[in-house]
Order: sequence, then C-alpha cells, then structure tokens
Amino acid sequence: MMNQKEAAHAGGQAPALDVKDLVVEYRTHHATVQAVNHVDLEIPSGKALGLVGETGAGKTTIGLAIMRLLQEPPAAVREGSIVFRGEELRSLSEKEMQQVRGSQISMIFQDPMTSLNPVMTVEKQIAESIRHHEDVTQEEALQKAREMLSMVGIPVERGSEYQHQFSGGMKQRVMIAIALACRPELLIADEPTTALDVTIQAQVLEKIKELRNRYGTSMLMITHDLGVIAEVCDEVSVIYAGHIVEHGTLEDIFENCLHPYTQGLFDSLPNLEDRKAKLKPISGLMPDPTCLPEGCAFWDRCPYARGICKMKKPARAYCDDGHHYVECHLYEDGKITKSEVKDVG
Repeated sequence: MMNQKEAAHAGGQAPALDVKDLVVEYRTHHATVQAVNHVDLEIPSGKALGLVGETGAGKTTIGLAIMRLLQEPPAAVREGSIVFRGEELRSLSEKEMQQVRGSQISMIFQDPMTSLNPVMTVEKQIAESIRHHEDVTQEEALQKAREMLSMVGIPVERGSEYQHQFSGGMKQRVMIAIALACRPELLIADEPTTALDVTIQAQVLEKIKELRNRYGTSMLMITHDLGVIAEVCDEVSVIYAGHIVEHGTLEDIFENCLHPYTQGLFDSLPNLEDRKAKLKPISGLMPDPTCLPEGCAFWDRCPYARGICKMKKPARAYCDDGHHYVECHLYEDGKITKSEVKDVG
C-alpha cells in the first residue's frame, strides 16, 4: 500500500522541492564538521514546511545548500540531490543558478542588519533584484519596488531612505519585499523574526502568510520557535545534530509527537495555563559535530536511552497514516499505530 507521498507522486503532483540524502561538511585543517547528515525534505506545492531544532542543528546550512550559497571551501556538499520543480539544482552552472535565485527561489536571511546594503536606498535594492530577472527599465523597476514596499506595509515615500533609518521590524519587511519582488515559487525564511519583539514578530508573520496566500508560494520556514511553526506551517520536520528525527503534519507533531527530543522541545516552553509550572529543559548539549556518536545522536540526553541507542542508529518507523515518521529505538518494529503510540511525555 502506498503512503501519502508515493500516492501524490503517482498522481502527478510533484513537490515544489525534493531534497534526498543531503550531506554537507565543513572541512578545516583540524577537523571535519558534519553539519548535515543524510537529510530528506519534501515541500508540497503551495505548502509551508517548518524546519525546527536547536541552534547549531544545521538548519541554516540546509537553506544555504538549497540556494547554493555555501562557500566552498570550507563547505562541501558531499552527497544527495536537491530537486526543484523536477530540475536538479546541483547540476546547474553558476550562471544558471543565478537565474533561479530571486526569481524562482528566494531567501529571507536571518539578520537584516547585515543583509541590506547600507549605501543604497531600500527601493533601489528591491529594484536591483527586479531588473536582474525581468526585462524592465530602471523606472519600471523602481515603480514595482515601490509597489512591493506598499504591499509589505512601508509608506512609499520611505523608499528613498537607507537601512539605518529603519527599525528592525521595518528592515525585515524590506527583506520580505526583496525576496518576493519577482514572485518566486519557493521562499526560504531563515529565522525571519529573530530579535524582533512579540508585536512586530506577529506583524511580520502575518505579512508573510498574506503574501504567500496571494502568490501561492511554497515555503521552508527555518526556526527554533515552535510558536512560529504553529502560526505559518502545514508540515514540520524536527532536526537534531544535522539529521531529521521526526516529520509529520502540524497536527501530528503538536498533538502526537513521537521522538523524545520533540517532546523535550515542547517541555521547554512555558505553560501559559499554569504560570507556576516549572520548565523542563533538555539536559546537556548537542554532540560535537566533528565527532558524532556511532548510534543515536540524542542518546546521552534522552531519558529513555538504552544500550542499543549508543551503538546503533535507529531505523525510520512510520505511523499508520504513512506520512508521520520517527527515527528512534522506542519504535523498533518499523510501524506505529496511532492508538498504540508509546508515551514519551
């Protein structure tokens, strides 16, 4: 019997992005950092996938690898395929990839402070991207740039200002305008609300959702914030030490999570219904990426760890819906029935 992904492919519904067995390393004179370890990601057309995990889990490296913006060396994509709309991005020349970036795939970078040009007005920065990908005059590009500024809630007259004249939330809106100026099919958002206060964060997320719905854009949301995931994503992949340990729909992960690490992420959140409840942070730190364990990378932080966890990597086990999966020795038979899920809470 086919699972949901296989059925979708059989019906001709190719995903917007299909990443298989991606391996990325950073090589130095002293050691090799195993940043991304055999990652699989699939983003259905028009849907949003959340990639969630602690700092240093490899999230940003995956986004940069998709965009082919990793500096090589020291970075090296050792294995895997990155297929966008049926085309292998790794096989494209740099000139061909430049035509893909911005027009078909765009990225909102983590820090707008360092991503915007300090000596160019914001409207000219947006217009520059439009002129690179579209056959328009300078004036037409500026007009489109002003329309994008208005669309993200920035007064048009402020387009002639520079990035230092904007607040953090306004800079992030400019980044969104640049990313969506050419109406890309895929948007990669790397921690787009980092360092923003709660009110501005909500406004930025609402604007991203509004523009995605308007253009039908697929999205990869990279974050450590489960609240952001709940707000904008359809599916969730949980990453630990550069590897996906659990994947499912938003409902699967938030109402029926399976991996102890996923549960640990939820236990680390404040309980708004019980203000006196103590947080239960995950003990310890992620393993050294230059010397990953032979078995499960989470074993020394896991309250359910056994001897096999240290020695052998867990196989992937699927829930009975064929879509929600986990890699953990708690589920050794390879198939999980929803009614028989082990309690990891």
